[in-house]
Amino acid sequence: MDEKRTSLFENGLIWFGAAVSLAEILTGTYFAPLGFGKGLLAIVLGHVIGCAMLFFAGVIGGQTRRSAMDTTKISFGQKGCILFALLNVLQLVGWTAIMIYDGALAANGIWSTGRWVWCLVIGVLIILWIAIGIRNLGKINTVAMAALFVLTLLLSVKIFSGSSLASVAAEGLSFGAAVELSVAMPLSWLPLISDYTKEAKEPVKATAVSAVVYGLVSCWMYVIGMGAAIYSGESDIAQIVLKTGAGIAGLLIVVFSTVTTTFMDAYSAGISFETIFPKVSGRTVAIATACLGVLAAILFPMDDITNFLYLIGSVFAPMIAILIADYFILKRDSSSSDFDWKNLILWLAGFILYRLLMRVDTPVGNTLPDMLLTVILAVLADKILPSKKTA
Repeated sequence: MDEKRTSLFENGLIWFGAAVSLAEILTGTYFAPLGFGKGLLAIVLGHVIGCAMLFFAGVIGGQTRRSAMDTTKISFGQKGCILFALLNVLQLVGWTAIMIYDGALAANGIWSTGRWVWCLVIGVLIILWIAIGIRNLGKINTVAMAALFVLTLLLSVKIFSGSSLASVAAEGLSFGAAVELSVAMPLSWLPLISDYTKEAKEPVKATAVSAVVYGLVSCWMYVIGMGAAIYSGESDIAQIVLKTGAGIAGLLIVVFSTVTTTFMDAYSAGISFETIFPKVSGRTVAIATACLGVLAAILFPMDDITNFLYLIGSVFAPMIAILIADYFILKRDSSSSDFDWKNLILWLAGFILYRLLMRVDTPVGNTLPDMLLTVILAVLADKILPSKKTA
């Protein structure tokens, strides 16, 4: 069985591909009003917070050899986990549509053939990636990631070698809101990471590699977006690429970065669906997710994703906080029960707390305070109403 496990290198490649994303570059453009120094600090701080949580979530799945949504049974029970599996499938369908929409819009801005055509092209490539399968993508991923690495370097050099500094409006994100937007991207991968670390030969090391590679490359993508907005005054991805003169190389970045990131969303949607309906083929659901994403990207506008990111945070930050508390601190396991009502109520409290914290501007955003407070609530609740411990 072990020879089928993914290596540290393969895990690194998977998460490199996840981070090279148009959505991340686009989100980075929102940081421009802070200025480069303050914006960079917000990006790094947010990613340190988000990737630390990503690491803990990945370790749980890797050590237990469970998929991301399967690990939620530890805290919420056999049937309680279905709520999060359903929410995860919905957010992954949403992400698939958003990524295809962004990719098609940018590709069409570089080579105008019709946005719907690029939606179909990207969708077909995603389905091809799914058909090849996570365990057979090694050599293809190596070639694709090497090409993306070189092309993204080219894009970075073109942007930052420019001497003109565009004027940026003074109004924009507060520092705390910027940190939260930086946390949001790694946080959006929390319900997915165990789908990959459970397949790793060395789960803890693979999780560390995954979190570090994703964190570094994601910061890079944010900085590209912020730099493009500051130095060229552009927030439109296609115009950013066109202004750099990247041409066909830029088009390849747009298309393949969309495919390598969105593949993971569709793939994990299939795995999450298997948690709800074990007899259904995860690969079939993944392909259906890609098709739904293409259809939604053709039919609906998806230009501003900030509210979507905050919704993901409010759902999954308290969920993973409770799971971290149960697995690492309390050593408890509710997998043998149908529902863990105590933890479901705690999750609802964490969800409401997150939405309330969105009204407060803290220097570290609202995910970290929400997760810390939820962990404290989980520990206190266990003291008041003790639960059965794991062996």
